[in-house]
Amino acid sequence: MVKATTGLSRGGRALGFALGWLCVGLGLVGLVMPVLPTTPFLLVAAWAFARSSQRFHDWLIHHPQLGGPVRAWREHGVVSTRAKVAAVSTMTASLAYVTVFIADDWLLPMAAATPMGATAVWLLTRPGRAPDNT
Repeated sequence: MVKATTGLSRGGRALGFALGWLCVGLGLVGLVMPVLPTTPFLLVAAWAFARSSQRFHDWLIHHPQLGGPVRAWREHGVVSTRAKVAAVSTMTASLAYVTVFIADDWLLPMAAATPMGATAVWLLTRPGRAPDNT
């Protein structure tokens, strides 16, 4: 179990608490908006709560609907196939939009494609489910 309030100032804990709730809110929006990923926001929320509020950290980790992806990541480094598809699809659509509608030359698309490509490769190499313990 992660111990919250790891030596942060009162202001630092308040910022962490606010960031945690902002990310929970964005994660909830992501449940109904397919272009907004849920899991990364919940991971950031868990991280922020771990540094600001043990109560809300535990609430998130043990939440019946929201806690599963956070626990899967922490315990096994798992990112669900659905989350991978959503993330890579969103990055691809964003890059296409930048390339077609915004960029005047190749510099901006390349600047966007480099971190997106690296992130996609990293994400796709994560396991899609927890290992079987049989």
